[in-house]
Amino acid sequence: MRKLHTLWYDGRVRAWTLQFALLAGIAGCLAWFALNAGANLASRGITMGFGFLGQSARFPIAEHVVDYSPADSYGWAYVVGLVNTVQIAVLVTLLATVLGTLIGLARRSRHPSLSGIATVFVEVHRNTPLVVQLLFWYALVTTGLPAVRQALQPLPGVFLSVRGLALPRLGLGDIGSWFWAAVLMAALGIALGPRLGQAIGRGGLALRRSAWLLAGGLLVAVVCGLGGGRLSLDLPRLRGFNFTGGLSLTPEFVSLLVGLTLYSASFIGEIVRGGIDAVGRGQWEAGRSLGLSERRILALIVFPQALRIIVPPMGSQYLTIIKNITLALAVGYPDFASVAATTINQTGQAIEGVLILMTVYLTISLSISALINWFNRRVTLVS
Repeated sequence: MRKLHTLWYDGRVRAWTLQFALLAGIAGCLAWFALNAGANLASRGITMGFGFLGQSARFPIAEHVVDYSPADSYGWAYVVGLVNTVQIAVLVTLLATVLGTLIGLARRSRHPSLSGIATVFVEVHRNTPLVVQLLFWYALVTTGLPAVRQALQPLPGVFLSVRGLALPRLGLGDIGSWFWAAVLMAALGIALGPRLGQAIGRGGLALRRSAWLLAGGLLVAVVCGLGGGRLSLDLPRLRGFNFTGGLSLTPEFVSLLVGLTLYSASFIGEIVRGGIDAVGRGQWEAGRSLGLSERRILALIVFPQALRIIVPPMGSQYLTIIKNITLALAVGYPDFASVAATTINQTGQAIEGVLILMTVYLTISLSISALINWFNRRVTLVS
């Protein structure tokens, strides 16, 4: 008895005992929930499992990048929804980053009108619920724009109407695979060129090495074109009550893209502005003492130092963009969450559908976090 009393007052033994009891309690609660859910599903004639993924989906997906028909399986419908989500996420991330950086710089401008416009933009978008903004843009596109026959044409071959946005599309003909291989080679050249130059001790040649690889990739595309491939520009044309040819972006896609981009850009703008303001004034004064212009001081001295402050919250904002895409249901865009909700309604496999949702979004979030952490280590100042 005395031995047990002594063990209880041992800090490590008491800590391990309490942790084991806590884990046992959590495991018991999860087991109770699982058994209770299984009993309720069995009473309703619903069997658990992922076998439904092979069944025919029997519902249309209005907008899809890859081929899809209602006869395809639920599993393929999930893939189509995931591709739609990734597509809008990449576009919003790129556009919001560029626009947000410009807004952040405009907020720091000494020009009162430019700074005031940027401030109003940030305050309006940050203090308005995102779903309200998405509904506003959707209503504006579907009711505020002219009919197809009176479509606005801001640029040659570009039409804006209640049917969405119609754009020219590059037709690659028989050289599509070669063209994208050339683009991939050029991208690798730009990404790996500086690293290769540093590895051989010739950092000054990195930019020229990347340029040569980029030129080589374009040369491959040109040679393939001269060898029998056809490059063409497919322009949208009005046929009846809609446009044919070219690239058509639906009102749902346009409203979601615009709403998410502007909303995310307002937060990114504040992140960029805060990162630049966090760099000491002495860096600006040192640049001026060297005779550098304000623009070159920002580009060569201040902004590289501000990156170590900007990158961590920027990664969190990118994760928020992924999560905000689930609001696409408000404007009718068929993203991954929308497809999952439809599948759950038709099959009744709510637990499995939610598990798929959680797994996919967790995988995407962890992948983005790993990429941001890698980049953050690259830009960290080493003392």
